[in-house]
Amino acid sequence: KREISNFDYLMYLNTLAGRSYNDYMQYPVFPWVLTDYHSETLNLSNPHTFRDLSKPMGAQTVERKRKFIQRYNEVEKSEGDLSAQCHYCTHYSSAIIVASYLVRLEPFTQTFCSLQGGSFDVADRMFHSVKSTWESASRDNMSDVRELIPEFFYLPEFLTNENHFELGCMQDGTVLGDVQLPPWADGDPHKFILLHRQALESDYVSAHLHHWIDLIFGHKQHGSAAVEAVNTYHPYFYGDKMDFNNIKDPLIKSTILGFISNFGQIPKQV
Repeated sequence: KREISNFDYLMYLNTLAGRSYNDYMQYPVFPWVLTDYHSETLNLSNPHTFRDLSKPMGAQTVERKRKFIQRYNEVEKSEGDLSAQCHYCTHYSSAIIVASYLVRLEPFTQTFCSLQGGSFDVADRMFHSVKSTWESASRDNMSDVRELIPEFFYLPEFLTNENHFELGCMQDGTVLGDVQLPPWADGDPHKFILLHRQALESDYVSAHLHHWIDLIFGHKQHGSAAVEAVNTYHPYFYGDKMDFNNIKDPLIKSTILGFISNFGQIPKQV
């Protein structure tokens, strides 16, 4: 009915699911909505401009989806421990993912460095390009299934290195500074945010957003629907389904809690 924006609706769902700006480990999670990070102009009337919102990041390409299904089946065959059977051993939202996106802004700079052991990461692994981050999370890197954070739709400042942090130099000689933007943004963070927000509020995303919500907040989170959707994660990520009272070994309990705090947590099902 257009009585609420897609952005506001997603923030509302995140809040209901226990996600908050106050907790890096359960930060609000937003979807990648585009696949076009190479064109000179962004065509929001073309369906091919958009990411497939009915599939998780691990299933955005046929080949990648096949590999994750193979991983899921191999665990069943080789180890026989169904509790560890999953498609993904990494998560789409975690403290380090949030801090890496916002590393050019304080206090996230200090947070990132503390999570990294006191310094910035290797330059090639730092968030430096929207296009290369999309390619990593959707196609190239089997340990990367990250989604986005709300700031991608309203905060141009996180894309610029206004504080002049020395973020290092990549192997190809590129000195890290501002985040590299798609050609259609014309090098302007404000234009990127404007067009990206328009994409989020577009007719295509409005018509398909419920599929992504099912994956992240709804019935495709776990169980047979999640298996069918290639959307299962390591059991430790389902923190609200872990019965810590039955875990007597304090070492095992602390290991699980450490795993959750470092690698992320599935939102509560709405």
